[in-house]
Amino acid sequence: MNIEQLRKYCLSFPGATEDIKWGADLCFCVGAKMFCVTGADSISGGMSIKCTPEKFDELIEREGIDPAAYVGRYKWVRIADLNAVTADELKALIEKSYQLVFDKLPPKVKKTIK
Repeated sequence: MNIEQLRKYCLSFPGATEDIKWGADLCFCVGAKMFCVTGADSISGGMSIKCTPEKFDELIEREGIDPAAYVGRYKWVRIADLNAVTADELKALIEKSYQLVFDKLPPKVKKTIK
């Protein structure tokens, strides 16, 4: 997956938006809450996504995947080596990250999205 494929995939979710934060990070959000973060120009440096506690524990056992800086305690992982997951698994992880973030949004915000 390249940056354009990632952008297209992330923006295909209802209410998804993109924004550049911290100068060089491309953040995909729903309801103003992030669900995927990567480099602004390339995903070669990896990406960070939110996971379930069980998936978090499973993923950080793999080489090339670590708890994300600053947000690891909230079950975010940084996939530094994209070869650590298959393309289909990566899509499923991004979709789950979106769903986890969406599910935590206030009901008022959810109504405006669906």
